Amino acid sequence: MDIVIVGIDLGKNSCSLAGLDAAGRVVLRRRLRRDSLEKFVSGLGRCIVAMEACCGAHHLGRIFEALGYEVRLMSSEYVRPYVKSQKNDDLDAEAIAEAATRPTMRFVPVKNQDQSDIQALHRARERLVSERTALINHLRALLLERGVVVAQGRRKLEAALETFADEEGDVGSLSPRIRILIEDMRAEWRSLDQRIAKLDAEFVQMARDDEAAQRLISIPGIGTINATALVAAVGNAKAFERGRDMAAWLGLVPRQMTTGGKPRLLGISKRGNRYLRKNLIHGARAALPYLVERETPLGRWARGLLERAHKNVVIVALANKLARIAWAVLAHGRKYDPQFEGMTA
Repeated sequence: MDIVIVGIDLGKNSCSLAGLDAAGRVVLRRRLRRDSLEKFVSGLGRCIVAMEACCGAHHLGRIFEALGYEVRLMSSEYVRPYVKSQKNDDLDAEAIAEAATRPTMRFVPVKNQDQSDIQALHRARERLVSERTALINHLRALLLERGVVVAQGRRKLEAALETFADEEGDVGSLSPRIRILIEDMRAEWRSLDQRIAKLDAEFVQMARDDEAAQRLISIPGIGTINATALVAAVGNAKAFERGRDMAAWLGLVPRQMTTGGKPRLLGISKRGNRYLRKNLIHGARAALPYLVERETPLGRWARGLLERAHKNVVIVALANKLARIAWAVLAHGRKYDPQFEGMTA
C-alpha cells in the first residue's frame, strides 16, 4: 500500500484511521485503541498525518512530528463539509484525510509542551474566577433574601461582610446559623483569591522570562494575562498571513448582511477563541480612556471613532486593532511603537 495521507478520527478510547493513496482512494481502514496509534502509524512509512484539533491532538501531533511525520491539524468546522452521508467514525476519518489534501485548507500549528502548559494554567485560572463569581453571586442572593442590600462591586461586598463579622449578635434578620454559613463562604472566597493570586504571580514571572511576551506587554491594553495567553495560543504568529486574519480568528470582526444590495454590519461573530476575545475586549475597555488622552496615531483614531460610534462599538474595534498590532509585534519581532503612523491602517 502506497499511503500518502492518513486521517485519524480521535476518540477517548478508540480511534478510526483512513489511509488515502496518491489518487485519493481509500486503501486502508483501521480502528485502534489510542495507545496503539504510535506503533501502528510508525509502521506505515513516511506520510501525512491529519487530525482534527481536538483534545489530545497536540500531544499526538508532537509524537508524530518527533517520528518524522508531517502533521496537519484542522478545525472541525472545516472538516464537516467533507463528511458524507451516514456519519460514523470511519467516514469522519476519511473526511479528515480528504480535507487535509485541499490546497486552501487552514491548518492549526501543533503546540509545543510549554504552550500547552500555559494554556492549561489559563484554563485553571478561568475556572477559579468563575467559581469566585458564582460564590459572590450566592452571597449577594443570601443577603438579599434577608433584607440586606449591598452596593455593586466585589470590594464593597467584602467591606459589608467585614462589618457583619465585626458586629456582635444578629444583624437584621441574619440568624446565627446563616452568619456561620457566610463565614464559611468568606473563607472559601479567600482561598480562591489566594489561588488566583498565585497563578497571576506565575504569569508575571512567565512574561518576564519570555521575550515575545515582553514585546506584547508594550502594547496598550495587553498585560501579563493577555500576553501569556497570546503567546501560548498564537506562538510567533506565523500561522497568519496578516493581522486581519488573526483578528478574524479571534472573532473580532462584524458579521455582514446584505440589505437592498448594500452590506450592513451586524454584531461581532462568535467564532474563534472566546477566552482571548474576551480578554482583548476587557483590555481595550481599560486602555481606551488612556489612549484618547494621548496625541498618538492610535489615540487620534480612537477619538475620531468615539465621535461617530457608540463606546462599546469603539471598544470592540480597538480590540480588533490590538489583535492586529499583536500579530505585527510577534511576526516582525519588534516592540510596539506608539508613533508609528501605520498603526491606524
